Amino acid sequence: MSLARTLLTRGNGLLAALACLAALVLAAPAQAATPRDQLVIGMNMNNLLSLDPAGATGNDVLGVVANLYDYLVELDPHDLARVRPALAGHWVFADDRRSLTLTLREGVRFQSGRLLTADDAAWSLQRVLKLNLAMASPWKSYGFSAANAPRLIRALDARTLRIDFPEPTDPKMVLYTLATSVSAAILDRQAVLAHERNGDLGAAWLLTHAAGSGPFALTEWRAKDAMLMDRFNGYWRGPAKLRRVVMRHIPESLSLRFMITRGDVDLAAGMAGPDIEALKHDASVVVQPVLRGTSYYVALSMKNPRFADRRVRLALRSLIDYDGINKAIMPNYGVAHQRPVMIGLAAALPDPGYRLDVPRARKLLAEAGYPQGFRTTIRVLSDPPLINIATSLQATLALAGIDAEILSGTGNQVYGAMRDRKFDIVVGRGGGGVEPHPHANLRALVYNPDNSDAARLTNFQGWRTGFHSPAINRLIEEAVREPDEARQNAMYREVQRLYDSEVGAIQPIAQMQETVVLSRRVHGYVGHPSATTHLRDVHKD
Repeated sequence: MSLARTLLTRGNGLLAALACLAALVLAAPAQAATPRDQLVIGMNMNNLLSLDPAGATGNDVLGVVANLYDYLVELDPHDLARVRPALAGHWVFADDRRSLTLTLREGVRFQSGRLLTADDAAWSLQRVLKLNLAMASPWKSYGFSAANAPRLIRALDARTLRIDFPEPTDPKMVLYTLATSVSAAILDRQAVLAHERNGDLGAAWLLTHAAGSGPFALTEWRAKDAMLMDRFNGYWRGPAKLRRVVMRHIPESLSLRFMITRGDVDLAAGMAGPDIEALKHDASVVVQPVLRGTSYYVALSMKNPRFADRRVRLALRSLIDYDGINKAIMPNYGVAHQRPVMIGLAAALPDPGYRLDVPRARKLLAEAGYPQGFRTTIRVLSDPPLINIATSLQATLALAGIDAEILSGTGNQVYGAMRDRKFDIVVGRGGGGVEPHPHANLRALVYNPDNSDAARLTNFQGWRTGFHSPAINRLIEEAVREPDEARQNAMYREVQRLYDSEVGAIQPIAQMQETVVLSRRVHGYVGHPSATTHLRDVHKD
């Protein structure tokens, strides 16, 4: 056995693991196999900023939290409409659709050794609303608040959790949120409160620590470097098949390509399209695409008087080269889709067929008083395919006289400006879609019940753009309360038609497809469309 492998196999601390990882990179052998009992993942960790389920955002953290914590229920990765038991072995909705009662399993223990109870579950959900960070948004959209949460989310006994809905809603949507939202992870109340400082409910500590009951325990995390998760042998489903999961920050796609073929990593995520295409011809790896419910989009700020003009938004919609972008840029990143509701749902409408039409755009701009165009900015992450989409948009805007400067930056610089409503154009990715329900997409991209700056509805991208349609808001609210499924779907289709007619400020271009590359030594890995990919059953040759 090589020294590197010996270190990683026997080492229990971060130092030994990182020493091995460095040795794997620098070693000369062509095939540096990773240890059999460990999964080494190469990925870009730039957007992995917090592990606190109350405030952590982004797909990357979903995959981490799903393995450190348990949820009350889970969604079947092969059939998202099928809800599977997790911590809750049984659940029932009230006949009036105004409450959900869940019965928890007996004998589940946190990694601290404490028994998990319904009190922990109630406190975990209440904490999200009390802190009122990013992940409180889905719960607030149902009418929950810090004030009413203790009354509406409560333990009836050690194993029974009851959630009363403050407003009429589709109970399936609440169940889907419990299965998929990072905010629904169940925390060890005592462990978290032991690290509380100045009434923060453990928020500062949970940025870089965990207190869950999941199949893996967090051993160490170095931001933008490495994360180690070790098997929790007391896991209620039985110990995970792997002893350790190692996540490494490798932002360069070409480096990932070399490392997956050399055997330095077992799974590569976030690779560039050309490198993925090249690896499709490599017999040592498997390329696995997973369609997610989020969208790649162009967003306009209606706080900018130019974009508040419907004619200008309509012109911008005609200055996107949808066909060119989807053919040349999006393979392995996404599939063409121009509607806010994700592909595959009964309420989804066919694409409206938007296309690049420069003469029409020029005519609309002239009517709006901009015959020579204007100057603007495009904010975008520097990562593909987003930067490539922005470059294409910059070129097609110029055809109508719009001089757009690209401002590339970090997630905080791009989406932070969007949250502050201080931007012109953003090329981004988002739009809910974690829950397999039209309301998830429309809530994230379209819904905006209060357009005031003071509302700070930062997790609603409709609010970020300043798009506010009372008619659309009202129809979304009515649809989520409609008990008849056929009528509900018809209402969601009407929302999409209205959004098309009013020229919404966010224009989807493609639905996200995440493509990971796996070593053929890896078995049992099933990428989850909701990003909650579980690693408990993954094993290696």
